[in-house]
Amino acid sequence: MSAISTSTNLPPLESGDRLTRYEFERRYQAMPQNIKAELIEGVVYLASPVRARGHGRPHAKIMTWLGTYAAATPGVDLQDNATVRLDADNEPQPDALLRIEPEVGGNSRISDDDYIEGTPELIVEIAASSAAYDLNDKLNAYRRNGVQEYIVWQSYENRLDWFNLEQGRYVLREPDTDGIIRSQIFPGLWLAVNALREGNMAEVLAVLQQGLQTAEHQAFVERLRS
Repeated sequence: MSAISTSTNLPPLESGDRLTRYEFERRYQAMPQNIKAELIEGVVYLASPVRARGHGRPHAKIMTWLGTYAAATPGVDLQDNATVRLDADNEPQPDALLRIEPEVGGNSRISDDDYIEGTPELIVEIAASSAAYDLNDKLNAYRRNGVQEYIVWQSYENRLDWFNLEQGRYVLREPDTDGIIRSQIFPGLWLAVNALREGNMAEVLAVLQQGLQTAEHQAFVERLRS
């Protein structure tokens, strides 16, 4: 996929280009505002048009779940499609991310020019299928940079994978006997996996509310406030 640059002095970004992060940013800033591009392992990826059922709807459900958690957890920042300066070869634009503010122990910050720099604690991507680069090169970049929790919702298979970083490698989490995965980094962030996959947001939010009412979440909030 190619696109036309808005500047005659710069070549356009094209999928497959191998660029430094500096050159990627320079060309990206000259592109039309509706173009989404990422630099993953030094390679440019341009996003295809966003489909409603395949991407827009699951994305909205994830944002509703994470937004409810963030609203109840001061010191935690939710971002939607924000560019992340991860390292010299990686500048992804995750579908959603949850980060702890650096003042209370988080690993990323907002730069003076308004980009996220460093490693968010949790990242979510909506992928078409298991063949997507979200589960290949991007997964490796997130793992290497220490993203503690990585969730990929593959919309074609309607499969959700939740990875936790353990001793430098990603371990796939499985729901417990109640069908729930509980975040190890964000206490109280509970996900009813099958309810999400089935589109039952009432149950997703009810289970999340249970997590928000736990002593672990209250202790986490107190720690962030202090």
